[in-house]
Amino acid sequence: MTDTAVSLTTKKDWTSDQEVRWCPGCGDYGILLAVQMLMPELGVKPENTVFVSGIGCSSRFPYYMNTYGMHGIHGRAPAIATGVAVARPDLDVWVVTGDGDALSIGGNHLIHALRRNVNLTILLFNNRIYGLTKGQYSPTSELGKVTKSTPMGSIDHPFNPLALALGAEASFVARTHDLDRKHMMETFRAAHAHRGSSFIEILQNCNVFNDGAFDEVTGRKNREEMMIDLHHGEPIRFGENGHAGVVMGEDGQLRIVEVAEIGIDAILKHDAHRNDPSLAFALARLGADDSATSSSTWTPIPFGVFRDVVRADYGSMVGAQLAEASTKKGPGDLRKLLQSAGTWQVS
Repeated sequence: MTDTAVSLTTKKDWTSDQEVRWCPGCGDYGILLAVQMLMPELGVKPENTVFVSGIGCSSRFPYYMNTYGMHGIHGRAPAIATGVAVARPDLDVWVVTGDGDALSIGGNHLIHALRRNVNLTILLFNNRIYGLTKGQYSPTSELGKVTKSTPMGSIDHPFNPLALALGAEASFVARTHDLDRKHMMETFRAAHAHRGSSFIEILQNCNVFNDGAFDEVTGRKNREEMMIDLHHGEPIRFGENGHAGVVMGEDGQLRIVEVAEIGIDAILKHDAHRNDPSLAFALARLGADDSATSSSTWTPIPFGVFRDVVRADYGSMVGAQLAEASTKKGPGDLRKLLQSAGTWQVS
């Protein structure tokens, strides 16, 4: 929600006086800086902005933003934020969570916030580990992951956060990573502009308990050949001089090919505004099978906006129902409701 009358702010206006307490070198620092630098560009007010978090390293985020905020309980950030967004549609509400917080105990709250299309911007920091509690495996840890809680290797198949969000019919789904501030800011800006639930997975390095988890993809020397940048309406190409591309076979599977061998016209064009989520889901799955096990080698995976479709948001629909009920039926009677049929007295 952009207010053109908002006076200009700077990063300093969005930075709290609290000491940032993450491990030196943590990827969370880069994400925090990207958000603090972006906020002045959005034309919103700190006093009209709320950051809600759950439990985990990422969930310290509200302390470091000079806005309203709440450090909630484990997994409940989407539920708390839903209440704020519906009761106060004039506020800008963000959720900051991690792969453990959002996808384990908070999984139910997350999928319902997404399916309802509550007007929230959800940042999920994915480091594939429990960092705050000292290195246990998480819902996104790869098969075979050896941790303090899986000394013989994890046997749990990991969640694919983007596929999960798309399965819950999220209207905006994107992926970025903590080593590219410009890409983060572009992705967060697009998510903020979207009306409804915006879900962004951020690949984030935990340099203490899972260092280098994404180096094969996001490492500077690997990015060009391993990161597929998605741009709506453009052929999905990547690599040096765009030599590689993505095609969809007759079986519906996506495959990586050499553009020179099949021609540019055969390369799949990205359609982020396609209402049918099947293409976005296929892109979310691209490379997933190869990266699911610790013994395999990563293959290129997409980054950017996977899906951005228009759908009525939950808060607006609730507001419309309240207005209609008030016009047609007048104020409600709570006592009458509580004493309606189906009550009994216990002596």
